[in-house]
Formats: sequence, C-alpha cells, structure tokens
Amino acid sequence: TSGPSDTPHTPCVQMRDQALRYRSIHTQLMEMVLTLQQTVEDHIMQLTTRPQQRDLALEEQWHGQAIREQEALLGRLLFQIVSFLPAGAPGDQSVQPPCTSTDSRGDVGGGQPVQANRQTGQMLYQESDFENTVISYDLSNRGIDISALYHLSFRDYDTYQGNKYHKDKNTLGYINLGTSENKLCTDLLAERLSQSDMTYVDEDLLQYTDWRGQPFLRKEVARFLTFYCKTPKPLDPENVVILNGCSAVFSALAMVLCDPGEAFLVPTPAYGGFAFSTHLYAKVKLVPVHLESQVTEANGYPFQLTVDKLEHTLLRAKIEGKKVRGLVLINPQNPLGDVYSQDSMMEYLEFAKKYNLHVIVDEMYMLSVFDEAITFHSVLSMKSLPDPNKTHVIWGASKDFCISGFRFGALYTHNREVASAMSCFGYLHSISGIAQYKLRQLLQDREWIDNIYLPSYHFRLQEAHRYVTRKLKASKVPFLNRGSGLYVWINLKQYLDPCTFEEELLLHRRFLDHKLILSPGKTFMCKEPGWFRLVFAARPHLLRNAMRRFQQVLVEQAQERTVKQLEDAMKEEVSTPQPEAPASPALRKS
Repeated sequence: TSGPSDTPHTPCVQMRDQALRYRSIHTQLMEMVLTLQQTVEDHIMQLTTRPQQRDLALEEQWHGQAIREQEALLGRLLFQIVSFLPAGAPGDQSVQPPCTSTDSRGDVGGGQPVQANRQTGQMLYQESDFENTVISYDLSNRGIDISALYHLSFRDYDTYQGNKYHKDKNTLGYINLGTSENKLCTDLLAERLSQSDMTYVDEDLLQYTDWRGQPFLRKEVARFLTFYCKTPKPLDPENVVILNGCSAVFSALAMVLCDPGEAFLVPTPAYGGFAFSTHLYAKVKLVPVHLESQVTEANGYPFQLTVDKLEHTLLRAKIEGKKVRGLVLINPQNPLGDVYSQDSMMEYLEFAKKYNLHVIVDEMYMLSVFDEAITFHSVLSMKSLPDPNKTHVIWGASKDFCISGFRFGALYTHNREVASAMSCFGYLHSISGIAQYKLRQLLQDREWIDNIYLPSYHFRLQEAHRYVTRKLKASKVPFLNRGSGLYVWINLKQYLDPCTFEEELLLHRRFLDHKLILSPGKTFMCKEPGWFRLVFAARPHLLRNAMRRFQQVLVEQAQERTVKQLEDAMKEEVSTPQPEAPASPALRKS
C-alpha cells in the first residue's frame, strides 16, 4: 500500500484539507475561549461573594482555597490557548514549538530530551516559565492532560450539580436533559429498595469482596441475562465480571484488549463517554465510522450502519497506520435509538471475524424498548456466534432500573482469559458488599420486575416520549422517531447560520444561558453539525419546564437569525453597484 509520501496532492485537495483543518482548529479554539469566559465569570462571582459571619475563619479559609483553585484553572485554560495557537493558527507551518512526551518529563538515554509531535487539535504543553509558574508544581504532563480533559468534558455537569432545578426549592436552577439518567421510576425503586428483604447485613458483606464480584451476584446476573436476553442455554457465572459502572467495564476492556495507541472502530454518532473512558487509562483511540443522516440508495434510513462503511473505515485506518483491535456496537443505539435486527447484527459479527476483531456490544438499554412493535434481540440470544471468544457484552442497571447511583456494571464474555484479566480491576473498581446484596435481591425479584416495574416503566417512557415529540412537532423540529432508549435525536440545523460546529456550540451555550442542558452532536462524534440529544426520561413537571425553556431558545434563535439575514441583505444591497441610468434621447442624438 502506498504510504502518505507516495500519495499525490493536487492544489485543490490541499486547499480543501487545509480549510477543513482550520475549521477544526477554529471550533476547538472557540470551545476553549467559551470555557475560559465561563470560568472568568465564575471567578468574578467567587471574588465578590463574602464569607458568612458564622465560623468566619473557616469560611475565609474555604473561600480562599476556592479562589486559588479557580486561579489555577484560569492559568491552565490560558496556557492551553496560548500553547494551541502556534501549532494551530494559519501561517508558517514550520513553526512548531517542542512538546515533551507524555511519558517523560526529563532526559532519556543519551541525555536528549524526549520530543513528541502531537496531532493538530490536541493541547500542546512544553517546559516553560509560564507552565512552571502556573501548572507544573503539582501535575505531570499526564496530569495536565487529564485535568484539561475533565474540565472540558464535565464542566456543564459540574455546573448542574451545583445548581439543580427543584420544583419547590430552586425553580431557576439548571434542568439537565443532556445526561442520560433515568428518573422516571425512582419512586418505584425507592419503595422496593426500602422493603425488609433489602436491609440484611452480615459480617461478610462488610469485608473485602471477591474482585470479580460477589459469587451470589454473579450467579444472579447470569440467571437474569439468561432469562431477559433469551439465551439458548444458561449463562455461566464464571464468565461474569462485576465492576462499579459500565464505563469502568468498558475502560478495563480497552486495557486488556488493546495496547496504548491501538484503536476501536465506533459507528458514530455514538455515546461520547467512550472517548473519555478509553483515553483516561488505556490511551486507546477511537476510529469513527461516520454515518450520514441523508436517505440515499446506499442509506435506506438515516444513520444506517452497513458492512461497506465498516470495511471502508477499517481500510482507511490501516492506510493511516492505525492498528484496529475491535468494533464497538451499542444496541439499542445511543443516541439514535435504533435497535439492530438479528440479521444486521450477524453481518457485523461476521465482518469482525473476517478481520480478526473483538466485538464489544453495549446493551445498556435492552429493557428500555417501549415500542411494542419493536423486538430487541440480544447478541447473547444467538445460537451460534461467529467468534464467541471475541464477543463481549456489557449491561448494567443504571438505565433500565433508574439506579445510576449504585454504580453497577457487568461484563459477560465467553473468553475465560478476558474474564480473568478483567477481574484484576475489581481491586480498584469493585462495588460495596451491601450494594451487591441489594442488587441481587432486586434482580431475582422477577414477579416485581415483570408485573409492577416493567409495565409502569414502559408506560411512563411512552408518555414522556409522546409529550416531548408532540412539542418538537409543534416547533417543527425534525427528529428520529424511534421506540427505545431514554432520548430523542433532534435536528436543529435550521437554527444554525451558517450550519457549522461553531454555530452548534453557540446554540448549546444559548441553551445553557436559559439553564437548560442538552448534548450537542459533536460530543457524540457526529459528522454533521446541528444535531442534539434530548433526554426525556424525567417526570412530567420537569419536562414541562424544560420544553418551555427549549422553545424559548428556539424563538430567540430564529429571531436573531432573521435579523442577521436582513442585515446581510442590506449590506449586499449597499455594496452592489447600481446600473447607470440610460441617457436621454437628446443627449444620444447629440
């Protein structure tokens, strides 16, 4: 295969690539500047807030610490922007500041400093007086990356946690329809978890647990998945690994299946937490398989995943020198809501076997299919998997059972070697024994699940989905009308002028200004700007207030766009030269 240096580049191709590159740089720089702007506003608010009189010394100490932390954050953000500009800005591309390796801060081998050229669009850090003054006293280069990643990934969520909406205590707080958290049946769960069979405690539950998960819980998870996934034969508890959340399971899988720098294929748009989970520990890359919204001869429906797209992306990744070790699938899909048919899933699994890839199937929403016309088929229900030893299934109770705070995630794999390696992560990521006991009691109560919980849950999902989609139709907002998951994938392209990721980010900020959090498409690695995920798994009073704020933002955005279009039209009219008036007959005769 021809290498990069062998590929001809025409001036048109170079100009196109350069334009795309600058657009990506502009988007990332704008995100940094907007984050910096919000941080400055928070800092000013902190500076102008006086400590309360009671326990004044303690309050002043806390107040001073908070200010120092914000000043450190401001310094980091400023340094990120300053460091980003030389490599990202248009101009002389030969000007590239040196960048120390993320693996070493000193000299290596013969005393030569380690240098690393990071891809354009990533943060650049170098040993400098500014960095040493503001950042590097406490953090390694890796620590700086992690800190920046955290603040860029969770800033909105942290803001929401500090100022949540409450119908009685805080009606002006943030409403979060961005985080996929199920709040529809918390009343049912609270009642069930308070019953007498949940309060049992013995000495064993207060000690360290089996790192794979307590045997009684692994046995119950195997029974639960056997029943609800309709497996052809009972699942083996020895193939179950329990960790504190599905993100922990996915991160650990990335560690045991890949070496640093290797990659997974991920059809996009896809759950944005994958990128955070794979980068934090494993340093595994994600190669997006971009899906298009437009229906064509090749796309029978919006964002359709085909084997051709998988093969095309895999070939391109190999040409670029990337080593792809696996394929990540979400079924039901997040954020699209699609449910894969058995035939489609078999095609994806056969593709993976053909190229010797692991397949990680995230089935987090398997009990959240509320359209009775749709049947969910778990990959575990297949009688014959193309490559059982490389097929791994993730499930947890956070979404289907409204208990994200329990931090429970389970892996089922036929590969004992993978299960054994995954067990090591229980040393860091296990769940408390008491929580595991309560989970066992919950999952084994089939009568309550089938006769009380699931009927109520599916009814409430239907009602919430019907309410939100009715409001979207009233506002003439296009969306994917699916029957699964906790969310709806909405198209707000008509409110972007021009339709770019920069404008998508500004619209996202306008929602934030109205104390409403949605998830923009870029966080899902969506190829097209203008898509947002709206989570509807909330109680009616919250949804009513949220949709009121949502519609208010759209009205303001539409008005602003109309004014902008009028101003542009007036400018164009003024700048267009007027044709000269024809000369009078008398003048022509002369």
